[in-house]
Amino acid sequence: MDKAQQDALKKAAGIEAAKLIQNGMIAGLGTGSTVRFLVDELGRRVKEEGLEFTGVTTSRRTQEQAEGYGIKIVDIDDVDHIDVTIDGADEVDKNFNGIKGGGAALLWEKIVATNSNKIVWIVDESKVVDTIGKFPLPVEVIPFGAGQVIKKFEAKGYKPVLRLDADGKEVRTDENNFVVDLHLDRIDHPTELAEDLITTVGVVEHGLFLNMVDQVIVGDPNGPRILDNPNKK
Repeated sequence: MDKAQQDALKKAAGIEAAKLIQNGMIAGLGTGSTVRFLVDELGRRVKEEGLEFTGVTTSRRTQEQAEGYGIKIVDIDDVDHIDVTIDGADEVDKNFNGIKGGGAALLWEKIVATNSNKIVWIVDESKVVDTIGKFPLPVEVIPFGAGQVIKKFEAKGYKPVLRLDADGKEVRTDENNFVVDLHLDRIDHPTELAEDLITTVGVVEHGLFLNMVDQVIVGDPNGPRILDNPNKK
C-alpha cells in the first residue's frame, strides 16, 4: 500500500470518528497522522456546522492544530471528566491490546485515556495485527540514568534502542524525557511485560495499552470498519 492509499484510509477513519463528537462534549484528542485528519474534520464541523465542544489534547502538536481551527482546548486538570478520547495506535491485536508511542506522546496519551469514559482508536488496516510487538515498543524514561535502564533491558533480551532524531540527538517527549524502543518482534505475554517495565526504576510509562480501548475504527478500502471490544460492554 502506498502512502496516498494509506492516507486515504486514515482520512476515512478520522472523518468517521469525528461523528462521535457532539455539542457540549469534552473530547480527548490524540496525536499522530490519523488524528490530524480527525482534527481537520472537527475544524470543518466547527466552521460549517457550528459544532461546539471542548478539547483536551495529548500533545502540543495537536493543541496547536486544534486551536488553529478555533477549537477550545483546556488543561486536563480543568475538566472533571472526558466523554470520549479519539487517538491513533501503532498496532492493535484481536484482544484489543495495542502499542502506542510511535510519535513519542505515550505518557500524555495514557493520562488522557485513563481519565476518559470511552476510548476510540482510529487506524488504517495495516495497524491491525495478530500479535503485537513487530512495531518497536516505546518506553519513556527519565534522562538521568537512562543508560543504566537500557543496560537492564539489554540483559533481559528486550533489544532496547535509544530513539534519536535526524540529527542524532535524543528525541525528547513533551515532558522532556527520552524514549527507548524495544525491538521485541512479538509480545506473547503483554501483561507481564507491562508490569516488568512499569516497576523498573527510571521508567515513567510504556506504550502497552492493554484492553483499554472500547472501539477501533479501521480505515478499510471498502469503507471504515468498526470493531467493538467485547470486554468493554
